[in-house]
Amino acid sequence: MTDNPFVFDAALASFEQDVILKSKEVPILVDFWAAWCEPCKALGPILEKLATEFNGGFLLAKVDVDKEQQLAGYFQVKSIPTVMLLKNGQIVDGFPGALPEGQLREFLKHHEVLAKETTEQAVEIAPEVIAPEEEVAKLRAAIEAEPEKPELKLDLMLALLKIGGFTEAEKILDGLPANLATDDRAIKAKARLVFAAVLKDAPPSSVLEQAIASNPDDNRARHYLGVRHVLEDNAQAGLEQFLEMLKRDKSFEEGLPRKALIDAFRIIEDEDLVGQYRRKMASLLF
Repeated sequence: MTDNPFVFDAALASFEQDVILKSKEVPILVDFWAAWCEPCKALGPILEKLATEFNGGFLLAKVDVDKEQQLAGYFQVKSIPTVMLLKNGQIVDGFPGALPEGQLREFLKHHEVLAKETTEQAVEIAPEVIAPEEEVAKLRAAIEAEPEKPELKLDLMLALLKIGGFTEAEKILDGLPANLATDDRAIKAKARLVFAAVLKDAPPSSVLEQAIASNPDDNRARHYLGVRHVLEDNAQAGLEQFLEMLKRDKSFEEGLPRKALIDAFRIIEDEDLVGQYRRKMASLLF
């Protein structure tokens, strides 16, 4: 399939040797895909690019579910693409769907999967933390000084979302050139705007909490409350509501619990928290 030394096709007959036992030496990402799957076509090249860039920091095992139906069944793969991470002979995490490159890098970083050429590098100095309002002001000034740099508008859009400037942020998003519409920052902004739109019809938190207390299976109330928590920077409380939705009814409104978790992962900046809840989601889905 490829000349990439860090990417290989995995098959049932040799899976234990090539993947499970090999993962005791090096982390292995297993990509369940199919030739007809459009999201797979988007995700596959990014995974291969990262495998090359990481220079053996992990190996990428490709499983064509059409050719390896028994292997896909063994791992209870319900949708594709699905990616699983194996370390020390065990599945440690995974996710369904095609994540953008930035989220994939965060996923690998959280599990301490490092590029070989960077493991000896010095620890980076943490960036300066400034107030959201100050950040908006600085970005407005930067855009005025360099209006030919549309990427600055992406940063302004995210800063506006932090202070509740949803209307202006949405206008910026709608006006982005096509090459920036798929940028990680644009994807994060879209997820936050989706959440903001949900709250237009949402009751206050006290009403939602009362509804859940009266009926723990009220996934609509849980969704509203979870979205409100995430947008109000109470990320873990929001994730708990979405996870509970998933436990109670995975198929609610065509998979809304899983979609809500994935959107929340794109919004939340605490990588450790996101990794923790990715694992919890994976344990319920796989």
